[in-house]
Amino acid sequence: MKLTGLHLLLTYQCNFECDHCFVWGSPWQSGTLTLAGIEEILAQGQQLGTVEWIFFEGGEPFLYYPIMLAGARKAAEMGFKVGIVSNAYWATSLEDALEWLRPFAGLVEDLSVSGDLFHYDETISEQVGNAQAAAEALGIPLGVISIAQPEESDVARVSGQLPKELSGVMYRGRASQELVGRTTERHPWREFTECPYENLRDPGRVHIDPLGNLHICQGIVLGNLFETPLTEIWANYHPDEHPITGPLLAGGPAALVEGYDAPHQESYVDACHLCYTTRKALRERFPEILGPDQMYGVF
Repeated sequence: MKLTGLHLLLTYQCNFECDHCFVWGSPWQSGTLTLAGIEEILAQGQQLGTVEWIFFEGGEPFLYYPIMLAGARKAAEMGFKVGIVSNAYWATSLEDALEWLRPFAGLVEDLSVSGDLFHYDETISEQVGNAQAAAEALGIPLGVISIAQPEESDVARVSGQLPKELSGVMYRGRASQELVGRTTERHPWREFTECPYENLRDPGRVHIDPLGNLHICQGIVLGNLFETPLTEIWANYHPDEHPITGPLLAGGPAALVEGYDAPHQESYVDACHLCYTTRKALRERFPEILGPDQMYGVF
């Protein structure tokens, strides 16, 4: 396994509370990395020897701007490539967006901003437009993340595909609670025999939350970097023997249900929907793995 990317959830907090959010980001969430915590993670990433990219995400990382900037500078100094994922709330005008982004010119190699109806009243909002223009002026590569509404996915299923600029909802996190009622799509639970989104056997990137938890998928924790070194966690990860990833690799979310005789409904929207709701039901059995509370909407 070659781990090349560490995605740091700088904070679980967000100025938005989007219905599709994997990590239940909201103004009321708790948990934010300190600069000392970021430096510890960077040092462990360097020690592993294969990490190339450090991403700052959330929640909304721009809420802790000075710490994010200091962490990005430190990561670049250590030879990592730096990326940021943001909702672009800060780009209220082109002039303002330039000021927010100027310190990252020549530092950030990948800036992704959210532009869809979960975040704003229009797909390409004024904020996203300002961020795009500012990034172009400063030479910062920028991409837009756009997630389709559930109703658009229903239409796309009939027509064959979503427009190329949109991605479908993954029904995990808050989406498993807030969005399932907005789609007519349902499939028998036994049909979900593989995980279509995460490479659980040979992941190229993992997420590290503000508490130090290392997530191979949001809400599946392999260990805590503030308690056990990343090199040790990674060396001891045996995907097929892991109590959660093992069944998922053997037969997808359906195998997770069958292996632990977990409660379930007869049909689900997608594999994430079945996997996430099953994991919620198994949390008491695997409290060290299926956490933390923030990932499961327990504030």
